[in-house]
Amino acid sequence: MTDVLELDSRSFERRIADGPLLILPVGALEAHGPHLPLGADQIQAEATARALADRMGALVAPTIPYGSAPSARNFPGTVSVSLSALSNYVEEVLTDLARHRARRILVLSGHAERGHMAALREAADRAMRAVPTARIAVLSDYDFVYERRGKDAPESDGHAGLLETSRVLALRPELVGTHRPATLRRTSPFVPGPGSVDEWPESVIGDPGPATAELGAHVQAYVLDRLEATVRELWID
Repeated sequence: MTDVLELDSRSFERRIADGPLLILPVGALEAHGPHLPLGADQIQAEATARALADRMGALVAPTIPYGSAPSARNFPGTVSVSLSALSNYVEEVLTDLARHRARRILVLSGHAERGHMAALREAADRAMRAVPTARIAVLSDYDFVYERRGKDAPESDGHAGLLETSRVLALRPELVGTHRPATLRRTSPFVPGPGSVDEWPESVIGDPGPATAELGAHVQAYVLDRLEATVRELWID
């Protein structure tokens, strides 16, 4: 694995000429209850990108740290950018990476909110039309984390719940607090906006109380296996 941040210009030119996978992590600054850091999405995306890059000899581009997180805007510390701003910014980043001969790009988001992901996919589509030689895939690691619902966690588990808390415990245990409230979100999926305090009193969906680092390591290994298989299916004969 090589961080693009650590390469000089000519070293980057030589590495990218070999056609490696380039991973662009995307995070969000968003409340995750009183027990997880605001940067939980970025922490997970970066750790996953680096682990996948180690497996596949990939390059890791600098992380895009902000995303669209309107559902958590009522909670302190959440910074949510508009869908258009996010999509336009990511499009320009992807287009310039492609202009420098990055041909296989994986946009890996640690934040999986529906609008956020749609903005990333729109950005990738426009970047591929601007540089037709580039092929870009967009996914969230939570596309695979949530495959563990009904197996390692209840079907109702979600944001800052059992799976996510376990995962952060495995990656950055020193950042996980002990006060882990169990909360249900009662907002309608058909009504935009963050909802009232009564509808979602804490930025948690599920019960993070039983979370363990061991479960987090198990989930992370599963995610990496699924990611590697997906990338090989997409780009490797």
